Order: sequence, then structure tokens, then C-alpha cells
Amino acid sequence: MFADDDRPVKKPVHTVGEDLSLLSEHELEERIALCEAEIVRIKQELTRKKGGRAAADAVFKR
Repeated sequence: MFADDDRPVKKPVHTVGEDLSLLSEHELEERIALCEAEIVRIKQELTRKKGGRAAADAVFKR
């Protein structure tokens, strides 16, 4: 048998629209941090794609 400390730790996940009423303050703060980190990641990808688009536009507008 596994001791509780040996079990893999589940990463918190968030589903948009999910019922939040049963979560503790700590869990809600974790969700906020998770969502903020995801927003940063999405914005970075958007910036990268816009840069690629601008480079392609520059090549094909000659």
C-alpha cells in the first residue's frame, strides 16, 4: 500500500462556470493564481503569433 505522502499530487484544475461555493478561501486563491498564470501564457502565445503574422505580411507585401 501507498502512504499518503507517496501518492502523486493532483494539480488543481479549473473549469469555467464550475460551482465555486464548496471551495475554501485557499482553494479559491489557488484557482485565481492558476487562471492568472494561464492568462499570461495565452498572451505570450498571442504575441508570438502576431509577430509571426507581421513577419509573413512583410515578406508577401513586397
